[in-house]
Amino acid sequence: MTQNIDRLLTIMKRLRDPERGCEWDTAQSFETIAPYTIEEAYEVADAIERKDYKDLKGELGDLLFQVVFHAQMASEEHHFDFGAVVESISDKMERRHPHIFGDEGGVMEETRWEDLKAAERSEAGSDSAMDGVAKALPALMRSQKLQKRAARHGFDWPDAEGPRAKVLEEIEELGDASPEEREEEAGDLLFAAVNLVRAYGIDAEQALRAANAKFERRFRAMEDLAGGDFDTRSLEAQEELWQAVKRAEKS
Repeated sequence: MTQNIDRLLTIMKRLRDPERGCEWDTAQSFETIAPYTIEEAYEVADAIERKDYKDLKGELGDLLFQVVFHAQMASEEHHFDFGAVVESISDKMERRHPHIFGDEGGVMEETRWEDLKAAERSEAGSDSAMDGVAKALPALMRSQKLQKRAARHGFDWPDAEGPRAKVLEEIEELGDASPEEREEEAGDLLFAAVNLVRAYGIDAEQALRAANAKFERRFRAMEDLAGGDFDTRSLEAQEELWQAVKRAEKS
């Protein structure tokens, strides 16, 4: 295992060598590589969703390479190296699992986990419950995290009726909005919808991923039923195909 890691670190160092390295790799920075890191994380999630474990192995390797890439650039700028990254996450995992590596025992409840994370933020100088929610997260996921943070401080509806009413209110406001106001009101509606599904204990990001997959599956099935002339059919005819696909799924 150590040999494998050392080999990867050596490859990365050579790729970044100013004189003997790869022109593309040496030209990169944290900012230019960050989008690739995010992309690779999503490709890992996609392989898991498809249950393609052969592909997952490769995608995990791509994601690991992103970590090594960032660590190499950090080392060049004398910030930290790959070993410090490993040490940091090892320390964090031991610190956040006192029931495993400490004297607490028992089971780690979600509230305890969040308390430990909050204590870390406080030690780092955080002065707001909103600190530490990465701005680069997908907007849907970030809204859910912001809401959960607020809820931990008591700012939350007591049940699903509050967010349900808020969704209906935001629908009305979007309908009444001027063209200049629509983007803001649309955002308010989406934020309220996340709040509602969270009240039912549903992960909004996962729910929308499932809905996307279902829509794509059904649309492809409609195209197959249409036999190549889907675009020329009326909306009513397309709706008939949609209903036929739904019926087929239930049969």
